[in-house]
Amino acid sequence: MIDEYYMRRCISLAKLANGNVAPNPMVGAVLVFENRIIGEGYHQQYGEAHAEVNCIASVTEEDKKLIKDTTLYVSLEPCDHFGKTPPCTGLILENKIKKVRIGCRDIFEQVNGKGISKLKSAGVDVISGILEKECYDLNKRFFTYHKEKRPYIILKWAQTVNGVMGKKGSVLSISNGYTKRLVHKWRSEEAAILIGYNTALNDDPQLTNRYWYGTQPMRIVLARNGNLPAHLHLLNDENKTIIFNMEKNTVEKNCKFIQVSEKNYLKEVLQMLFQLKIMSVIVEGGSKTLQMFFDEKVWDECRIITNTEMTDEGISSPLISKMRLVKTEQILNDHINYYQKDWL
Repeated sequence: MIDEYYMRRCISLAKLANGNVAPNPMVGAVLVFENRIIGEGYHQQYGEAHAEVNCIASVTEEDKKLIKDTTLYVSLEPCDHFGKTPPCTGLILENKIKKVRIGCRDIFEQVNGKGISKLKSAGVDVISGILEKECYDLNKRFFTYHKEKRPYIILKWAQTVNGVMGKKGSVLSISNGYTKRLVHKWRSEEAAILIGYNTALNDDPQLTNRYWYGTQPMRIVLARNGNLPAHLHLLNDENKTIIFNMEKNTVEKNCKFIQVSEKNYLKEVLQMLFQLKIMSVIVEGGSKTLQMFFDEKVWDECRIITNTEMTDEGISSPLISKMRLVKTEQILNDHINYYQKDWL
């Protein structure tokens, strides 16, 4: 299918911006003239040009005369509102593009069908829903953020073959070096990384993606009394840290303390993260913190790393249920299971 072929290229382009455009969606665009790509682009950085703009701008001077007779493929519905950049529908109409093929509709309230309607009203031949599931999955963080009014939540932990993930009073190193690099890649793809008070205190993690490149995630700690020792890595100036607590609202150096109530603790945390436009969070806390997300049923993915050669005694992994296995991966002695929530 020719439309699917070019839409797959849009998706591949969009993925190049993973971790760089939030809270915007990742979008790729391809301009095709008689089965020849004459332009392509993607949304590269939040606040900068959209995919359609970069795609059209990439067309050579020699091929610009062909633009009006091309088909534009774009993985997400073009916007029809002024934000940090002008609406892409205006650019499409200005260039007299006659055919537009769209991967999936944008549920963001300022778009949500308005872009498609604008193009159709102007006489553009529009077909949407091409590789719709793949295009939706591409921006699952963006869609969850706007639909659920909370960040996309990924739960992650490493465990021994007998289900132990930690030891009281000491750090238990489980993953091998290659898997640790993969975990840091995961961190670079999310807006924030979250742990609980005990993990901050006992493990003193840096919560950076120092073994990978790209954007550093914001650091988040659930510390009910807000008291953390000043020597912790989380309190250094490498990156910003948010500390959710029940005692104070203040800013101390690079740390922002946000007060929430005990009764609706996790709910208020997620509401505040939504208001702060944090679109995705990877949770790397201890068993109690992870279990809280499971119990409240506010999670979207779970990634469990199991060292198949290691057994130990200590803190058991969370109790899990209603999870759908979607992928497995083996990295030397580490076996990784990828799950998605399944409430059916």
